[in-house]
Amino acid sequence: MVRIADIELGEFPLLLAPMEDVSDPPFRALCTAQGCDMMYTEFISVEGLIRDADKSVAKLDIYDYERPIGIQIFGANLDSMVQAADIVTEANPEVLDINFGCPVKKVVCKGAGAGILQDIPKMVELTKAIVDRTHLPVTVKTRLGWDDNSKYIEEVAERLQDIGIKALSIHGRTRKQMYKGEADWSLIGKIKDNPRIHIPIFGNGDIDSPEKAAAYRDRYGVDGIMIGRASIGYPWIFREVKHYFATGELLAPPTVEERVAAAREHLQRSIDWKGETLGILEMRRHYTNYFRGLPNIKQYRKVLVSEFDVDALYGTLSEIEAVYGSGVAV
Repeated sequence: MVRIADIELGEFPLLLAPMEDVSDPPFRALCTAQGCDMMYTEFISVEGLIRDADKSVAKLDIYDYERPIGIQIFGANLDSMVQAADIVTEANPEVLDINFGCPVKKVVCKGAGAGILQDIPKMVELTKAIVDRTHLPVTVKTRLGWDDNSKYIEEVAERLQDIGIKALSIHGRTRKQMYKGEADWSLIGKIKDNPRIHIPIFGNGDIDSPEKAAAYRDRYGVDGIMIGRASIGYPWIFREVKHYFATGELLAPPTVEERVAAAREHLQRSIDWKGETLGILEMRRHYTNYFRGLPNIKQYRKVLVSEFDVDALYGTLSEIEAVYGSGVAV
């Protein structure tokens, strides 16, 4: 049984990676239904939280059906991080997660996210301050290092464990790589082999199939796997991986009817939570994967990613079901 502090996650948990404008409550609802064991919010700016910015505060919304859940924050200022920890603690998630891995320039240039990989002592200082501030289990998500010459993740894992974090998620790339090239899990495996490490280590990066999930589980010995981009528009990845773990067989992919039903539910939840305009806009990145593999789908997808009329969107989804349906799996 894998545990973060006293939170039981099962024998080999599958986690939904925190992704900006993706891992929101509407999408988390679908991932929960497909067997995801633990999820994280989109990352939240501590500066936005302490200034009561609407967008940041909205990301604190969590619901009973999606527990256990971690609220993830990012920042670089010690006082702001500590104040934000108080706000997160009051929101009452199971876990407070710190993002030390986001490679986006606007985050990194402020010394936050993966930017802090250039200052490991500061990473440790900020983390300790938050561990000391909250009763919640504190976890960290990070990368191997800033670049190929500074892959300090083995040292980082020990130092963060020593100051009290309860789990560590590692993306197998450096900041310089962004999302290019192949994720390297070899250092993640070395951390799991370190007899000093006793907290759960979750691997992240490039897991896009049940076979790869099983291979990386067996090869690197991680305690669980965090899935990110492969879940966008395809929450079924969680049930497919679990089925493969249990049976060694590939589960049939979702039918067209299942895909349309999920897209319809996702769209409605997105509108309900964000309002019509933003809900429609932020849903668009999912449609390609929802309907990947359908022949001549481009004409329908073009409508889905450009239309603002809700009735027209639902009408297009119904048309896709009518044209491509009859229980066909894609």
